[in-house]
Amino acid sequence: MTNTQISPNSQFPIVDSHCHLDFPDFDGQLDDVIARAAEAGVTRMVSICTRLRNLPQVQAIAETHDPVFFAAGTHPMSVAEEPMTSVDELVSLSKHPKFVGIGETGLDYHYTAESAEAQKESLRIHIDAAREAKLPLIIHARAADDDMAQILREGYANGAYDCVMHCFSSSAELGRAALDLGFYLSMSGIATFPKSQELRDIFATAPVDRILVETDSPYLAPKPHRGKRNEPAYSAHTAQVGADIFKLSYADFAAQTTANFDRLFAKAAQWVPT
Repeated sequence: MTNTQISPNSQFPIVDSHCHLDFPDFDGQLDDVIARAAEAGVTRMVSICTRLRNLPQVQAIAETHDPVFFAAGTHPMSVAEEPMTSVDELVSLSKHPKFVGIGETGLDYHYTAESAEAQKESLRIHIDAAREAKLPLIIHARAADDDMAQILREGYANGAYDCVMHCFSSSAELGRAALDLGFYLSMSGIATFPKSQELRDIFATAPVDRILVETDSPYLAPKPHRGKRNEPAYSAHTAQVGADIFKLSYADFAAQTTANFDRLFAKAAQWVPT
């Protein structure tokens, strides 16, 4: 079991807006992981399905644990290996009461540039589904800033939709393009790394009412847990850095990012346990 240092700010609720609780790293440990999250003040989390074939496992986690919601899509790095989804399929899946976002989708030319055209097609399908389902689009972007900005703008010109740039670590230009469309930037553990000052400077120029916090766990553990398996409880460490970036108290930053999450993920905010 991972030994989690509980945040001294755990009385202030925050949200882990992006994690992967179905990954093998958490096998047999979910009860403990979710309990540690609650102790750290993380009252809700969104577990992301990156391959639609894995949706039953992700959905079951959300159905079993009240604090967990889920989203689904085809990750850009998996597009070449997965059947191309459709708008109708994604919209149909979105009817589940705890299904709160479309994706993650996007473009990744760093690892999978050879599937760029299929990634673009998949991204456009997810944009149309997000618009039709009236749920936020969850974007993964790596080494594809120009194409990403162009497709997001083109999609918006065809009709408004909501969106978050998950684990944002791209250029200031892509960040500004997203913010200009009314989108959100999500802060991960990368923002806590010593060499990420340029990224922290980009976040500092964004409106604080467009910022979310996430872990992307089990990846990208923030300081002081860097190099270890990440988990939702560690959102508190990233949130502390976020508070410092925006010169806010932890309490105020936690309240602001929670309000931001509730505005963007309105379906999660409205959900009531049965």
